[in-house]
Amino acid sequence: MNTQTLEQMKQLRLHGMIRAFSSSLSPQSVDYTNDELIAYLIQSEWDDRQNRKVERLTKTARFRYSAVMENIDYTHDRNIDRNQIQRFATCDFITQKDNILITGSTGAGKSYMASAIGHQACSLGFKTMYFNTSKLFTMLKTSKADGSYLKQVNKIEKQDLLILDDFGLKGLDNINIQLHKGYGSKRLDNACKRALDADAATYRHIKNILKNNLDKSSLFYQDLEEDKAHIPKHENIRGASYYK
Repeated sequence: MNTQTLEQMKQLRLHGMIRAFSSSLSPQSVDYTNDELIAYLIQSEWDDRQNRKVERLTKTARFRYSAVMENIDYTHDRNIDRNQIQRFATCDFITQKDNILITGSTGAGKSYMASAIGHQACSLGFKTMYFNTSKLFTMLKTSKADGSYLKQVNKIEKQDLLILDDFGLKGLDNINIQLHKGYGSKRLDNACKRALDADAATYRHIKNILKNNLDKSSLFYQDLEEDKAHIPKHENIRGASYYK
């Protein structure tokens, strides 16, 4: 009978309940009363569904870092208001529709902090998406060319929290103004698509594609040997290897 019960639970996709019921059949298990067993099974199923929901939200968000609030560095020289960050952990700013602007020098840990807040939002059940700003705008520009613009915008509008990383690092009109004048709309659209396919949708990469006529060729963009990025000389908690 227990085997049949487990099989029915499996068909109903009650994964948490299956694990709890299986453990209750073990000789080392606690001797539950009927009420205790029912509560144990329901709680196990609830916890399992909540954990899978958080995993799904986190995967969909596509964070830059696997960061948690507890690992934020609050050492004195970083001058971070610990109390303020802990207030962000409640995610009340989402329900109140407030914005958070994180500023600081390169390598100060802004992206990590944003990722940590995003992970916290997911753990509380908020739908979240994380974007590099230049890649987001390039993706939206490309989606206008392939007809998926409204679909992409609707997807973003459904999120409870939108995290824009490296916002303002490059002028928002750089691609439209500078490259459009030099290469025209058709070539620029093709270059943007190629850059997105190579997961390299930045102004520098798109310009490199156009400059080397890779938007016209069948070669993969990854085959193009680029100059090594300059490594800034300053304190950087990510380390110099981040820029290589």
